[in-house]
Amino acid sequence: MKRTATIETDTSPASTVHLRPGPWNTVFEAVCAHFPRIPVETWRARFARGRVLDEDGAPVIADHPHRPGLCLRYFREVEDEALIPFVESIVHADEHLVVADKPHFLPVAPTGRHVSETLLTRLVRRLGNRDLVPLHRIDRDTAGLVLFSADRSTRARYQRLFRERAIAKHYEALAPPLERLDFPLVHRSHLVAGTPFFRMQEINGTPNSETRIDVIERGPSLWRYALQPITGRKHQLRVHMAALGAPIADDAFYPELRAVDPDDFSRPLRLLARVLAFTDPLDGRLRRFESRLAL
Repeated sequence: MKRTATIETDTSPASTVHLRPGPWNTVFEAVCAHFPRIPVETWRARFARGRVLDEDGAPVIADHPHRPGLCLRYFREVEDEALIPFVESIVHADEHLVVADKPHFLPVAPTGRHVSETLLTRLVRRLGNRDLVPLHRIDRDTAGLVLFSADRSTRARYQRLFRERAIAKHYEALAPPLERLDFPLVHRSHLVAGTPFFRMQEINGTPNSETRIDVIERGPSLWRYALQPITGRKHQLRVHMAALGAPIADDAFYPELRAVDPDDFSRPLRLLARVLAFTDPLDGRLRRFESRLAL
């Protein structure tokens, strides 16, 4: 099922652009030049409907004078956006943090062909808080916990936890047995962008990624693994498990790229962001959140 995803509510998250120096007389000319792949008529309609705002949230008219560095907020629109038939849940919410359980297939934030059907957009509408910002990302294919900042004034203190690797992240995965290996183990490698551009690959070099791996349950065809990423490289867990010879079940990217219908939700990646734990920088208490989902 598809629908036209034209966001018409100020509770939806907006994208941001800072105008660069150039020969343009108006903000309309500047944004059209900044986004050459977006039709001029699309921008004309956005300005006409008040979908381009300044930093204070006031609509900006198309012939407003161009000024380098001017910050504009705008609302993206996607025609025929596919509905994601799975519902997120809120594990925790207070004035500073929101912790959500993201289902498989739902992107964390607007990107590409997904605008309305994203975790961020859904939560902004549900909670009415335009200040929500994801503090980290997990893949669209991965289910589980995502932490959001709900307050601008304390956001930087929580963002620092991720920069300093002060948040313990625990995942679970279903994958083939690795009977020849001793557990627990640590896998390190040098990850770089692969081919196509959205895949990653291991190459020789100083390790820039690290994952701790253990076995939770040994089934007849699939084992349940505990994965703890020490670093946070794109697709790190998926690449590391495939490199060990146990690609995560129903992974369409690794070890080989598999053609998938984007509207086929029958084979979710068997990867779950199970636990987030950290010492709260505001009051020093231990915070631990656990997903209610199951593989």
